[in-house]
Amino acid sequence: MLSAAEIDSGLHALSDPTRRAIVLRLKEGEAMVTELAGMFPISLNSVSKHIMVLERAGLLRRLKSGREHWLTLDQRRLGDLAVWLSTTMGA
Repeated sequence: MLSAAEIDSGLHALSDPTRRAIVLRLKEGEAMVTELAGMFPISLNSVSKHIMVLERAGLLRRLKSGREHWLTLDQRRLGDLAVWLSTTMGA
């Protein structure tokens, strides 16, 4: 069961189209931060800020390997949010 703060954080993280695009890309499999940054017409620093919001919400996991940062989607947290939404919205 998610806390109110976890729900708020997750919904906030998914409220931005750039962050949703990152989540959709990671649904296909892990990716490096630089790979994700190449998807958008914004700076690497801006993409990193979006990634941090998703990480704080528990939607992503980061693995550091030397200078490389690999990201994966936390399917469980997304599933928990989906369950909360479906039960709250009566779907």
